[in-house]
Amino acid sequence: MENETGIQEDNLLTVEQAIANLQGEDLGLRVYAAWWLGRFRVDAQEAIEVLIAALEDEADRTEVGGYPLRRNAARALGKLNNRRAVAPLIKALACSDFYVREAAAQSLEMLRDLSCIPKLIALLNDSVPGTLPAPEPPQLVQPFDAILEALGTLGATDAIADIQPFLNHPIPRIKYAAARAMYQLAPEPQVANQYGDRLIQELSNPDLQLRRAVLADLGAIGYLPAAEAIAQTLAENSLKLISLKGLLEKQLQQTTPPNLSDGAIQVMTLMDELL
Repeated sequence: MENETGIQEDNLLTVEQAIANLQGEDLGLRVYAAWWLGRFRVDAQEAIEVLIAALEDEADRTEVGGYPLRRNAARALGKLNNRRAVAPLIKALACSDFYVREAAAQSLEMLRDLSCIPKLIALLNDSVPGTLPAPEPPQLVQPFDAILEALGTLGATDAIADIQPFLNHPIPRIKYAAARAMYQLAPEPQVANQYGDRLIQELSNPDLQLRRAVLADLGAIGYLPAAEAIAQTLAENSLKLISLKGLLEKQLQQTTPPNLSDGAIQVMTLMDELL
């Protein structure tokens, strides 16, 4: 069955059909199939192969030179947790399309393979030839926030000196991503907490979109001192709960069941109050 847009409904599309569509000639179905394989985490050998092949697609290209199919393929490969995608995604970091590079960086962060760190650092320093800036304002030369977040998650301590200048970047979300990465990479808890506290301060930013971004960053690093501030932030309870869930998961990693730390109990109490 197809919906009003002519695209098959999610629950009626099979893995075989999605793979066939991705290899077909209908560009709309190809883009959708790449998204679908990632959305439903189809970690089948043939699915991985066709998504990797799609990273070099030339047929689906926008007027400004973007590659929508490559973008969806890059995003999907990160969700499938298959190491075969690492090398092709590293290659995709040199794609001219800003959003392909962004998706590749995010997926490499998910895959947690350290071999991508040198290329991410090169991209952070804008020293990868042939890349084009984002097509809309502020026309960033590179997807700095995605790169910074990946370097932090990957524990790329060699990148600390390259990350530090971004702590004062004029675009807030990039500045937040740098603080998040520095928290993860700091050699001592005392130093790390300085960056966590920076993010807490930004929860009072008058811009709701930026408060939402900080909630995501604090949840990602599991910064316990932020718990009360997260719960009191002027934002949707659903987003505050997601952020607190990140803190709780970090606390649970540091305890042995069935014991709960005081921090875990504090976070659970705050979550209960938001429900």
